[in-house]
Amino acid sequence: MKFHIGRCTAVALEPRSALASYDAGTGRYTLYAGGGGAVRYKKDLASLLGIEPRNLRVLSCDVGGNFGSKNRVYVEFGLALWASRKLGRPVKFTASRSEAFLSDYQGRDLVTEVELALRSDGKFLAMRASNLSNVGARCVSLSPLSKGSGLITGCYDIPAATLRSRAVLTTTAPTNPYRSSGRPEVNFAIERLIDAAAAELGMDRIELRRKNLVRPEAMPYRNAVGMTYDSGTYEANMDLAMRIADWNGFEGRRKNAAARGKLLGRGLSNYVESSIGSPKERAEVTVTPAGRVRVVIGTQPSGQGHETSFAQVVSSLLSVPVEAIDILVGDTDVVSVGGGSHSGRSMRHAATVFSMAAKELIEKGKKIAAYMLEANAAEIRFADGRFSAPHALRAYGFLELARDSAEALLPKELSGGLAVVADNEMHDPVFPNGCAICECEVDSETGAVDITRFTAVDDVGRCINPLIVHGQTHGGAAQGIGQALSEIYHVDPETGQPHTGSLMDYAIPRSDTLPSFSAEIVEVLSPTNPLGIKAAGEGATTPAPAAVVNAIVDALRDYGIRDLTMPATPQNVWRAIQGVGK
Repeated sequence: MKFHIGRCTAVALEPRSALASYDAGTGRYTLYAGGGGAVRYKKDLASLLGIEPRNLRVLSCDVGGNFGSKNRVYVEFGLALWASRKLGRPVKFTASRSEAFLSDYQGRDLVTEVELALRSDGKFLAMRASNLSNVGARCVSLSPLSKGSGLITGCYDIPAATLRSRAVLTTTAPTNPYRSSGRPEVNFAIERLIDAAAAELGMDRIELRRKNLVRPEAMPYRNAVGMTYDSGTYEANMDLAMRIADWNGFEGRRKNAAARGKLLGRGLSNYVESSIGSPKERAEVTVTPAGRVRVVIGTQPSGQGHETSFAQVVSSLLSVPVEAIDILVGDTDVVSVGGGSHSGRSMRHAATVFSMAAKELIEKGKKIAAYMLEANAAEIRFADGRFSAPHALRAYGFLELARDSAEALLPKELSGGLAVVADNEMHDPVFPNGCAICECEVDSETGAVDITRFTAVDDVGRCINPLIVHGQTHGGAAQGIGQALSEIYHVDPETGQPHTGSLMDYAIPRSDTLPSFSAEIVEVLSPTNPLGIKAAGEGATTPAPAAVVNAIVDALRDYGIRDLTMPATPQNVWRAIQGVGK
């Protein structure tokens, strides 16, 4: 089969914006700009301007939405800095919504040709894929092509595969990682291919998947193109999703829909995706005499709730109240190292350096507590959040120890107090996975599609904050469904004129076009990091397009329709129905 997974754009709540100023007295530039990583912006812009990095301060505070579109520097940010020095005054740039549609870094836009070889009993034997990525007029990133290429076999045990991956330059805006960079495209291909194979060969699509899913005992599993999946219970995920979605009650709902003149279809999509991102991260943790825990971290939020979940981890590791923790991010005069927020890296990298910092901080705390309690350091225990010695009359928590030791005459070797810096490099990817099931009603007279049910099961490794993870799942599902049903960034191939340059033309999903989602979190820990975290930010985005289109094709099966090109707008669905037999 051959698929074109079309181009889309992030439509961040706030278009990109920057405020630049140059101080002639100090020779320093300052830039306020919403982005995915202040440290990366600083490095890139200092290089662009030909200045020492110490002469540039970047602050990324409230980003206003990202999804990957703001992770890399835009030319206007460098121009604003240059113009500020040239004019001797601050310079502000804010993109209009129309400007954002024209020049934001965009996503997807992959043509893939895929073939699947099966044994007569349905066992997968081999796969062949040719992926062609449109990177636009200049190459900003090859990450979508690269990440998708490593996952062409999906959750399935396919012994052999061949792959050709290419990028092409065209007269369009550059493409960039967009939520679940490269993975929804290849997941769409394998999951659509399996449904088509089941239909053509007269096999049950669930049993065909069940026969070929990678087993838990095979983990860590190296797929046919060299990616090593860390952990997962793929078949159990599928079974859980089917149970939540009331798979067995579908025929009753189909009959009910038919009585109302609607065609009900259901689609299922298993998925596995990879998360790695920039390898370096740093945490600076200080327990202050004022009773606060100051945490400086190089990754930063753009709406995911990092401030909450980061504080939860630190609170758990140090046994201090969450409300006593201050998370400092996004200011390069404070943050010196860190990869920012992208590729589902933040919680995993942050929790790892927090764990390292906590271990070192506890050791420092034991030495200071030993001095305060007039005991030998070897006697000090840290348990239940308290430093204690066998015969001491009192014990210290971290906040009390910082307060009391600040007033004591600590020996020189302890004069630094309760402050540590933890650096780490993490090069092993993790592989979040799961299953999505969609039910939809199709109006055969108009082609209108109504999503009636959507179920998502996501294995995120250890889950720090279930409420935040469910929010990520809901948002991810909305973005995947939007691409399946309505979102397309269309450029006229003859003239290069964009036809979808505003929200009048580019149709993002709204609350009244989506059902309430049913979501479940699975926690199969990853062996690659101390807390076993995988990632949660991109889960439901990855399987949603395939689940939706599989559902629509299932609804239209009596018409003999084998495939449908996204987005499945009413016009496209109606044309497919009208084209049957022609």
